[in-house]
Amino acid sequence: MGRVRAAIYEVPTPPVAVEETPLFNWTGFTAGVQGGYAWNNNDADFGGGFSADFDGGILGGFVGYNHQLDNNWVIGIEGDLEKNWGDDSFAIGGVTAFNYGLDWQGSVRGRVGYAFDRALLYGTAGWAVGRGFLDVPVAGVGQKETFNGFTDMVFGRIEYRYTNFGDKDFDFTGVGGPVINSDLDQHAIRIGLGIKF
Repeated sequence: MGRVRAAIYEVPTPPVAVEETPLFNWTGFTAGVQGGYAWNNNDADFGGGFSADFDGGILGGFVGYNHQLDNNWVIGIEGDLEKNWGDDSFAIGGVTAFNYGLDWQGSVRGRVGYAFDRALLYGTAGWAVGRGFLDVPVAGVGQKETFNGFTDMVFGRIEYRYTNFGDKDFDFTGVGGPVINSDLDQHAIRIGLGIKF
């Protein structure tokens, strides 16, 4: 009597290609909105002088550009403009002598940071501007002034530099090659931010 044999063959499943998700790249233009809260301080000198805080909300927008280098370092520039609701008053003998505060503020800043995929840890410094006001209600007068500038310890710079590094020989005679003389020079433009200690 004959026997029937059946063989079961498992067809191997082809390997599934796993696509590696590329890390986020910070190079490009940016724009957005921002809001928060600001703690302001006013030191006024008019013979007697006073120092007072005037806190309030801030809301505005920003635009900028970042460039991510191959080693995850990111350099960039950004500008912002915000409405500032920080204001207060100063009373003498129960009568409001001054109303003061900020109307708006803005800045243009450079940035240097290090990217951890979609997170960017950075430092920033630059130029800031804000319009402040001081009103004297009992006299019915007031003025607005624009304040601006860098902090005392932060500075910016733009530099053109020509460098001649001289020349050196690359000697490949040990492997049957030539001696190649290389004369290296460089033209560079640098934009920088610094802190004076």
